[in-house]
Amino acid sequence: MGTAIVATAGAGLPFGAPGLRTVCAAFWALSLVLLAGLLVARAVHWIRHGDRARAHLMDPAVAPFYGCLSMALLAVGGGSLVVGRDWIGTPAAVALDAVLFTAGTLTGLTAAVAVPYLMITRHRPDASQITPVWLLPLVAPMVSAALGPLLVPHLPPGAPRATLLLVCFALFGLSLLATLVTLPMIFARLLTGGPLPLALTPALFLVLGPLGQSTTAVDKFAVAAPGVVPAPYDQGLAVLAVLYGVPVMGFALFWLALAGAMVVRAHRRGMRFTMTWWAFTFPVGTCVTGAEGLGRHTGLVVYDGLTIALYALLLAAWAVAAAHTARGLLSGRLLAAPRPVPAGPAPTTARTT
Repeated sequence: MGTAIVATAGAGLPFGAPGLRTVCAAFWALSLVLLAGLLVARAVHWIRHGDRARAHLMDPAVAPFYGCLSMALLAVGGGSLVVGRDWIGTPAAVALDAVLFTAGTLTGLTAAVAVPYLMITRHRPDASQITPVWLLPLVAPMVSAALGPLLVPHLPPGAPRATLLLVCFALFGLSLLATLVTLPMIFARLLTGGPLPLALTPALFLVLGPLGQSTTAVDKFAVAAPGVVPAPYDQGLAVLAVLYGVPVMGFALFWLALAGAMVVRAHRRGMRFTMTWWAFTFPVGTCVTGAEGLGRHTGLVVYDGLTIALYALLLAAWAVAAAHTARGLLSGRLLAAPRPVPAGPAPTTARTT
């Protein structure tokens, strides 16, 4: 999803550049290949090591990452309609997105319910274990809400279009309210418990996900609403895109500055590359698409400038994360099995007198 967002965000930039759309399509194609490879690898893992896969669900530090599967399916599916259709044609893009959107939405809803249920009944984490990773299963329905409207024009007019749009609006509410309940706990954990461990510090960028994605979602609702929902609701969604998007984008920029400062601090203290660095990509990409929508609705150049600045940050983050990942795969470090934990304390000898 961190690669797919480079494609979809780039396609909506407020300027045209020769070859830009082709580059975006190439990023989408790469994300499709990566998704296929990861789905196969995950399926093999469940078949051959089902006990370990089930154990991950019982691990409070790992279980929230099941929300990433939904977002990956949705991001690649949405990219097929935004830029992928240039290469595979509109009918194939619509079919691919319909399959991935359906699978991603069902997976996301399952994770949004199952992971909190397990946390309540099995995991029982304490306050020190609260991290932005908890947002992963909760933000997945928001990704469905933001990308579902892309399919609305391809449905039969009337009830099918209105139903899908309102379902997306309901998913928006589900994810937004769940985020509003969880985010204060994360902020309170930082204020009272101090900084996150160095390796987990990039996860602070995950907070940008629901902020940028919800701003993107209300923009897509406003674009899809005319002719789908009756007046004055269609105009009301256009108003919502600005009245909601502007203050939320303001908070997103505040959090970006805070998280960035914490990452700089962690880097100075020796933070090394881990796969959490991919948190720098997709969440920032959602802020790019959110700023693009605000630029269209307000007509203000400041949002165009913000879009370009955030997209430059996204490209830099993707390049760094991708380079370190490739290096880790080629060296075998990322594929190495974890070291076994010693069964007991090491034997010692002592002199007696």
